[in-house]
Amino acid sequence: EYRLLRAVKNRFGSINELGVFEMLKQGVFPVANPSEMLLSQRARGASGSVVFCAMQGSRPILCDLQALAARSFYPMPRRTVGGVDSSRVALLLAVMEKRAGKKLFDQDVYVSVAGGLELDDPAADLAICLAVASSLDNFQLAPTLCVMGEIGLCGEVRPIAQAERRVAECVRLGFTDILLPSQNLKGLSHVGGARITGVDTLMRALAVAL
Repeated sequence: EYRLLRAVKNRFGSINELGVFEMLKQGVFPVANPSEMLLSQRARGASGSVVFCAMQGSRPILCDLQALAARSFYPMPRRTVGGVDSSRVALLLAVMEKRAGKKLFDQDVYVSVAGGLELDDPAADLAICLAVASSLDNFQLAPTLCVMGEIGLCGEVRPIAQAERRVAECVRLGFTDILLPSQNLKGLSHVGGARITGVDTLMRALAVAL
């Protein structure tokens, strides 16, 4: 039903721009609000789901990042990933074990980006960790929560690029609770109607969100 169009070479601008189109009987038509489209079928009342604002070129797009942690009955627990880098997910699971005390060595972990998006944005780190922790603890995150932040090997939450544009898109679509790195709060202008919380560590982010 939906098609994603991306330029791989552009002499006059960014090659990371993303066009979202809908296939109809009359032809192919652009989707004016892809964030709303990607979140329209989001699961309600379920653990393991968190909203993340990704930057696709200069366009902020909100997506549903999902994770499932279930007890493994295999000698080697399975790690199945779709839409994000599998090696990055393995690194984040190790950080959660070491820095946040989340026992994942006996859990099958599945991570997916709903809607077919491919994310290479390091700001998705915190959203992945919160989605996995939410599923592991069987705890539903607030439906108005949007999460973004890069995570280092020591469990620190590092600043992200274009935080103000991401926050503005979250507020525009009605997300009033935003979790992002503390360092991004310094250059962030006041956004009415939103409660923005800065975190320095993964442990602090888990405490705030869960």
